[in-house]
Amino acid sequence: MADFLQSLARLSRPLYLLGAALMYCLGAGIARYLGASIDWGTYILGQAWVMLIQVGVHYLGVCSTPTPGPADNDMPPAFLSAPASEKADKLPREVIFWAGIACLAAAASLSVLIIHRIGLDITVYLIMLAAVLAGFLYAVPLKFFSTGGYAELAMTVFVTSLTPALALLLQAGKLHRLLGMATFPLAAIYLAMLLALELPTYARDLKRSASGAHTLMTRLGWQRGMLWHNYLLIGAFGVLGLALVLGLPLKIGLPVFLVLPIVLLQIWLMHRIAAGVRPNWNLLTLVAIASFGLAAYLLTFTFWTR
Repeated sequence: MADFLQSLARLSRPLYLLGAALMYCLGAGIARYLGASIDWGTYILGQAWVMLIQVGVHYLGVCSTPTPGPADNDMPPAFLSAPASEKADKLPREVIFWAGIACLAAAASLSVLIIHRIGLDITVYLIMLAAVLAGFLYAVPLKFFSTGGYAELAMTVFVTSLTPALALLLQAGKLHRLLGMATFPLAAIYLAMLLALELPTYARDLKRSASGAHTLMTRLGWQRGMLWHNYLLIGAFGVLGLALVLGLPLKIGLPVFLVLPIVLLQIWLMHRIAAGVRPNWNLLTLVAIASFGLAAYLLTFTFWTR
């Protein structure tokens, strides 16, 4: 039983769940910064709904593919005690399928509770519908999306845009321009992180792409993928600087620039790999995760404490 629960927990991708939880907390923090009083019951319902959607569609995605893709890893294989395929094989596909159905059924039940608490709010319903759609576009292989190498875009939208937007709407009842100012830079850093996490398995993913199952990195090619990785990180801080000019309070935006040295290290590591230097995948992975995690944490912390 312990092995079963451990395999199921690892298959749930706790790293990505933690990222979405942090972004949900960011959305609620913006609501608090704007003067809203946090309804903790609604907060917990919304957070649980997001996590159940994430896990549910991911389980269904695992069942619909012959072998787990690169997104089924929390980190590159060097960080894992067993490859992703071995982890998945420990669990029958039928068990994973019904676990996914159970998660989505629980999310549907929470949807009823959320609707009961907030009443008629079309914007919230549209955000929830968009989140479900983005989750399925990422996890379930559709011919022209997941297998086309663009599913990472859906995941980025789900985690960095829709999740904080839902939290903000549930607490404040309306969207605000601060949401875009805070999340657009994080979206670029998050997408760069996904590209960095896909690079260690590029050779394996390239073989899988022969059957039409692309990742974003194999779709771009390793050279363009590395360039876009760097452009995204540089652009993130450019957008953040523009947001400061357009009205993002300095006390909110400036602390994020503390992450800039780590981002520059990430760019430098990617540049070395492109130049042919033997890569340190563990370090690249840790730095990529730290770049997004610290940037999101600093924004969240400042919104909650100011």
